[in-house]
Amino acid sequence: MSAERATRVGIDIGATKTLGVAVGPGGRVLAEVLATTPTGAEEVVATAGAVVDELRARTGDPLTGTLGVGIPGLVDAGRGAVTHAVNLGVDDEWFPIGDRLARRTGARVVVDNDVNAAALGVAAVTGLRDLVYVSLGTGLAAAAVLDGHLRRGAAGAAGEIGHIPVDPAGRRCQCGQTGCLETEASGSALAEAWPATDVPPAQALFEAAAAGDVKAVQVRDRFAARVADAVRLVTLAVDPAHVVLGGGVAQVGDRLRVAVAHALAEQAAGSPFLRALDLPGRLRTVPTDVPVAALGASLLGSER
Repeated sequence: MSAERATRVGIDIGATKTLGVAVGPGGRVLAEVLATTPTGAEEVVATAGAVVDELRARTGDPLTGTLGVGIPGLVDAGRGAVTHAVNLGVDDEWFPIGDRLARRTGARVVVDNDVNAAALGVAAVTGLRDLVYVSLGTGLAAAAVLDGHLRRGAAGAAGEIGHIPVDPAGRRCQCGQTGCLETEASGSALAEAWPATDVPPAQALFEAAAAGDVKAVQVRDRFAARVADAVRLVTLAVDPAHVVLGGGVAQVGDRLRVAVAHALAEQAAGSPFLRALDLPGRLRTVPTDVPVAALGASLLGSER
């Protein structure tokens, strides 16, 4: 079967959930399998392997082609290895997840950072060729597809904006620094500022703010201002045509874009330079009905 007609497999390994997809010609998702992400390198491999097994069962396809994997942390895409994926219990040393998963599944495995994979998925779904994808998940990170090409960086660390210190008096970050942007502009930061148990914290916060809860409005606007800082940072760094907000927080939809656009407009009020760049006009939110990270992971083999 030709590469164009073969079913592709992509796995998005997140801090809490692992999602696998089988993708047919034309980008149509044929099957999805969701599992809870465990802690520990070998446990992550076992879960990803089980997801592939279930995809094979559901599609009736041996799925022996390329398996693309998006995973958080610092990734050496050439070696298929990951480190500093602290939320997965993978830290300090390089873990060869590509080799381990290849042995488990019998497939050729291509590994990249999960946000890079999501950026490729967004580009494929939207048709945009010049964008920065800002992921507001457990952490904060960005990935750039510029002129149709993914920018990984010399050490695979392009887009790790969550670990840029912005407040010397701020909280200590998981990365070991103090006052990183991630401690204020991430899904974890929002959940800490507005805890919720029955619905996702972002949904609870934005609904309370829309209902007129004064405290919720304050928390929402502070969070939106810090996300706006992240958007301003990536825009001034690489000047993309579009900035796409994604990750778990983006499940609230256009309400997030509106809040961040308002914050950007306020920040530009005293700066003709910033107003001329029209940062609010570049904002988009990720399509919420498409598993862009897993879809993008399925494209990693062809993207190489």
